[in-house]
Amino acid sequence: MIRPAIIATYIFLVFALTGCGIYSFTGASVCAECKTVSVAYFQNYAPLASPSLSQSFTEKLRDVLISQTNLTLVGKNGDLHFEGSITDYNTKPVSIQGNETAALNRLTITVRVKFTNTKQPDDDFEQTFSRFIDYESSKDFSQIEGDLIENVNSQLTQDIFNKALSNW
Repeated sequence: MIRPAIIATYIFLVFALTGCGIYSFTGASVCAECKTVSVAYFQNYAPLASPSLSQSFTEKLRDVLISQTNLTLVGKNGDLHFEGSITDYNTKPVSIQGNETAALNRLTITVRVKFTNTKQPDDDFEQTFSRFIDYESSKDFSQIEGDLIENVNSQLTQDIFNKALSNW
């Protein structure tokens, strides 16, 4: 026979971890009233950036929000809304060797983000996020650029997600 204390403990744990709808195992803390999220297309204003950067960044941010929350992605006017632009994209040498050549170069991408929480306006913010990745200067940048962008976009979108939805 199952003891009532075991059943009560089990029920408590189920409600404590899932019942309130504001905690997820990814660390997201989404307000209970928030059901939808929208991500506007991030325009690219950075000189010399890859033509596909805006699309890949916007899609990566949408993917992170969908995969790490229970929110429904909508085209516009979500309970949570992200918008902004890509403001900088550059590559420069960072590790100069004795013969005055660079052993490593650094790709840096910077985005400006405006986050709006229609249910809890105190959570709104406007902030610039910047991330980089170093790569060997001996490699052809045009051949590795796509992978570098994917890596930096992953870092940036996780930073944005954490700022907006992780109250740690």
